Amino acid sequence: QMQQATHPFTRAAPTGRRIAVVGAGPAGLACAHRLAMKGHDVTIYDAQDKAGGLNEYGVAAYKLADDFAQHEIAFVEQIGGITVQPGHKLGRDMTVASLTAAFDAVFLAFGQSGVRALALDNEGLPGVLNAVDFIGQIRRSPTKADVPVGRRVVVIGGGNTAIDAAVQAKRLGAETVTLLYRRGTETMSATVEEQTWARNNDVLIRTWAAPTALTATPDGAVAVTFTRGRAVDGRPVYDGAPFVLEADMVLKAVGQLVMDEPAQIGGPAIRTEGGRIAVDAFGRTSEPRVYAGGDCTAGEDLTVAAVRDGRNAAETIHADLSAVKEN
Repeated sequence: QMQQATHPFTRAAPTGRRIAVVGAGPAGLACAHRLAMKGHDVTIYDAQDKAGGLNEYGVAAYKLADDFAQHEIAFVEQIGGITVQPGHKLGRDMTVASLTAAFDAVFLAFGQSGVRALALDNEGLPGVLNAVDFIGQIRRSPTKADVPVGRRVVVIGGGNTAIDAAVQAKRLGAETVTLLYRRGTETMSATVEEQTWARNNDVLIRTWAAPTALTATPDGAVAVTFTRGRAVDGRPVYDGAPFVLEADMVLKAVGQLVMDEPAQIGGPAIRTEGGRIAVDAFGRTSEPRVYAGGDCTAGEDLTVAAVRDGRNAAETIHADLSAVKEN
């Protein structure tokens, strides 16, 4: 549909209602587009300099070619009634309270902007990086030649981000890339296809290895100590012999959080569950006129699920605003 000369959707007559969408990823874009179809005016705020969310910054460059995320945003904007404001961070440039005061409704779709730590000493050593930041650095670089990569790379994690970071590091010239996961391959969130893809790109995957220490070596590398684990009655037990891998670059991919500081969103105390925003079946949060969807809420961390959340929340917002108008 993005290849068509004319936009396949039409915009309803303007309603005069204004909705703020926080996050220009799949959930935010889907919500904004559906709201614009209904005739509402939508302003999308995104913390990054370029909108697009994980499709722009968090997915390996080889998976989304031809500037896909930016084409997607241009397609969404074609319907009219949508304004995109990049470089606007929730908690810094605006809060939930300020948005609810200025708009008729707010849809939160800022994804998972925090990164889970290993909770080890020396995590701030040079060469120890968040995998998602490494991927974003590659996506921002026009040539990729200016992105530093270690000769020996260790990736810690078992999800798609870990796989993406490992494959990217290998393709950028790393001699050895070892991905280590604390349990067996059957519990990795990366699919079997992703795991095979990594191995086909000469990434060594080692399982049942839990990181227990980070230390600097005399030559400026990082020594990562792992303890071997095993399953006992279906539960992981780490009582095996330790082993050490030296690396010039350690990429952490052990999961993301909604925010490093939930209070950064400002305004009312929106209810959370398991570190994510709690919503009902229709995308409503505990705060009136505030809705949420995508990775910042509990559910599947899939693009198709985020798009569904955005679309469904838009329908809820439209219904709620229409009910207010009728009353």
